[in-house]
Order: sequence, then structure tokens, then C-alpha cells
Amino acid sequence: MRAVKWMSTILALSLSAPVFAQSFSWTEYVSRDDYFSVSFPGNPTIEQITYPTEYRITLPGRVYSYEDEPYRYSVTVVDYEDAIDIHLARNEGCRTGGGDGDLCQDDGSEEMRGALIFASWNIMNREGVDVNHFAHYNSDRVEGLNVRLINADESRTSAIVHMHEDRLYILEATVPRGAPAPGLFQISLGFLDENYQRIRYNWVDTQLYINGYPTPPRLR
Repeated sequence: MRAVKWMSTILALSLSAPVFAQSFSWTEYVSRDDYFSVSFPGNPTIEQITYPTEYRITLPGRVYSYEDEPYRYSVTVVDYEDAIDIHLARNEGCRTGGGDGDLCQDDGSEEMRGALIFASWNIMNREGVDVNHFAHYNSDRVEGLNVRLINADESRTSAIVHMHEDRLYILEATVPRGAPAPGLFQISLGFLDENYQRIRYNWVDTQLYINGYPTPPRLR
């Protein structure tokens, strides 16, 4: 009798809950320009962008996005490869112009080390959002951060942020209230090597892949 009551309750809830009919066809998308793969629910559009960093330089990037309202999925990739050189050139220009001391401070290292925090802060600092999760994360043992939001319209956004081979990766998925969490998109992220093979690193004690640090051994 108890099992019958539970089944009746579950059926009632399922009938009263919103129905989200997704006719998405999830397929793996591979970016040879930005060395990642991810499962999109359709063909993404690609937009070239410029990205203002924490320490006032601008870097090139791309946004890969798929939208079928109210569902939105995106991967933003920012190329930090030249960030150190840009800072060095700015510092040299500052000194040549007569500046010294803190006025010409080199922020290049902080720029690289703080990229994950800065990107996460920008997500959490959006107007009208309620941050209900912020935690350490990893994808294939690449260190990252995970942010989850409830937006003003009660939709939910799940975001992960990583840095790999001097590229910043920001994944975001937004689903309407009551829809299943967008886990498939998030966990499908893969980082690719120069042969476009997916990388998975091994644990070395507590060490993950951390951009700018010695690379741990690969499992594949």
C-alpha cells in the first residue's frame, strides 16, 4: 500500500509539473581553433569578441553559442597567450614616459593567476541574480570553478570556468525554472591536444592541472 501511495504521489507531481519538450539533437562539437570539444544541442554560432581583463588590457576571444529560448548554451574562449607580453610592453611604455614605482607595476602574473576568479566574479556580479553555489571544480582533472545562479526570471544558470594552455574557457548553460539541470553540456567539455585528442590528466597526490604550473601526467 505504501508503494502504491508513493507511486500515486510521484504521478501527481509529474502531471502537475511543467513539461519541457526538448527536441535537441546533442552532438559533439570540436573547435580546432580553440582546442576543445563539447556537446551542443544544435549547431553553434561563432562570434569574435574582445575581452576586457581585470588589469585593463584587451584580449581576443570567441563565443560559441546555441540558443533555443528559453534554453541557452555558450562556450567563451579567451586567448591569454600574449597577456604577459602586453603587460611588459605597457610597463616599458610607462617607464619611458617618466613613470616609476607602483605607477608602472607589472600586473602580468596577477592577470594570469586571477583569470578564473575574475571571470567567476563577473558571472556572480550580474544584476538580479542569486548565487546559490560557488565551488572548486575540475574537468578531466583541469582545475576550475563552478558557479550556479538563479536569475531574475527564475531560470537557472550553471557555469564552469577553466584555464588550459593559456586559454580561458567559460561554459554557461541556462534553463527555465523547473527544467532538469544542464549537466550533459557541462560534463561533456573536453580539452584537446595539438593532435585534437581529448586530454585527461592523472592525480598526483592532490595536484590537478593548473595553468602555469608543471603539467601532471596524462591518463590519455
